[in-house]
Amino acid sequence: MSAHPLQAWCLDVEPYYAPQTDELAVFEAAHALRLPVLLKGPTGCGKTRFVEHVAWRLGKPLLTVACHDDLSASDLVGRWLLDAQGTRWQDGPLALAARHGALCYLDEVVEARSDTTVVLHPLTDARRILPLTACNELLHAHPDFQLVVSYNPGYQGMHKTLKPSTRQRFVGLEFSYPRAEQEAAVVAHEGRVDTALARQLVMVAERTRRLKEHGLAEGASTRMLIHAAALTRHGLSPRAACQQAITCPLSDDPDLATALAAAVDASFAH
Repeated sequence: MSAHPLQAWCLDVEPYYAPQTDELAVFEAAHALRLPVLLKGPTGCGKTRFVEHVAWRLGKPLLTVACHDDLSASDLVGRWLLDAQGTRWQDGPLALAARHGALCYLDEVVEARSDTTVVLHPLTDARRILPLTACNELLHAHPDFQLVVSYNPGYQGMHKTLKPSTRQRFVGLEFSYPRAEQEAAVVAHEGRVDTALARQLVMVAERTRRLKEHGLAEGASTRMLIHAAALTRHGLSPRAACQQAITCPLSDDPDLATALAAAVDASFAH
């Protein structure tokens, strides 16, 4: 049996993921119906890990694109290249996934230019086509192709929004930080620390998340807690690890930094 053309993008090891509700069942239903999926949730809450996990469960290659301000349609679709043999067409990640039946994940899709997201429209409705106008090809998506996008709605007011004409083409899954006990279990597993320390780190996160009412854009993410746990495993004290992995990255404001430091101290008071 020949290898999948995108075998290099297949995950060999199961990515650890702790389900919060029924998101796995919803995603698998959407995949069976060939419906695109939109993931909404704060930074570092597990959206990317979720996509990696479902790709592994489905046994499908996963092509991930980190969207940014300069992302162009040709970055997604493809372009002509010049080499020693002449010119040749090279598919972009979206075209590759559509052609060969992979999952294509556009992380923080609202960061891409609005004219770029328009190319997604014919792929995310009943047509499931991708016009490659530059090479005069109409690409019909492979039956196994699925598009997944994510964004952080907390940033909408400050930065960009996803147009209703785009949003309404997707099945939505909303993510948030796990419940305290579940988040502690994730931090303990991923950071390879004991449960007691993981619970204290979660207490830090819960206190920082309450500071959103005082001007903090976002509280500590689960990802930050895992970084702090890893630092403690390599010899830093819990307070020092929280300073480097949580307090410093979260804010440059002196008053907020003081409040964050107080949240750390309160969590490790005993």
